[in-house]
Amino acid sequence: MPDSRLVAAPASLLALQVHPATPGPEGLSVRAGVQIVDDAVTPGWWLHYLIEGPVDALTIPVPQTPGPADGLWRHTCFEAFVQDGDGPGYREFNFSPSGQWAVYRFTAERERCANDTPPAVGPSINVQTSADALHLRAWIPHALLPETPGRVGLTAVIETTEGQLSYWALQHPHDDRPDFHHPAGRALAPA
Repeated sequence: MPDSRLVAAPASLLALQVHPATPGPEGLSVRAGVQIVDDAVTPGWWLHYLIEGPVDALTIPVPQTPGPADGLWRHTCFEAFVQDGDGPGYREFNFSPSGQWAVYRFTAERERCANDTPPAVGPSINVQTSADALHLRAWIPHALLPETPGRVGLTAVIETTEGQLSYWALQHPHDDRPDFHHPAGRALAPA
């Protein structure tokens, strides 16, 4: 993994939109982006998620021992959905500010691969917080990505201190409910 201290948030972070059925806290913004590291020594992707605004109104998971965990989306969590080439298969990555993560493989929309188990070595997560911002950086080694990464959906689940969840994405395919797994939500073509 490249040294995370040397990786600042790219200026080209994209605004995530809160789903209209799950409004977020007033004054909150969430942006995200992908940085592709294409070198022979440490190929992979840096994913950046930046929350700006009243961070003290949010429930941020406390640090845990880094490693795989299920159900991270039930609390503040950042996600990426990476399509496998042009096909229906994709990978789902979940990153908690706690340091825990999840990696899932799907053959089609919401159809998880049989015998899908967490990888031995998962993503690395680095979190920086201040009174009005939270920046989460996640390193995904090339080995965890699909062989031919396709379109990407960048998403976030944000929990308030009152337990209210809001769902954020580059693009929401449905007006009535959030659905991060829908292929139309994969709106970003990584360069």
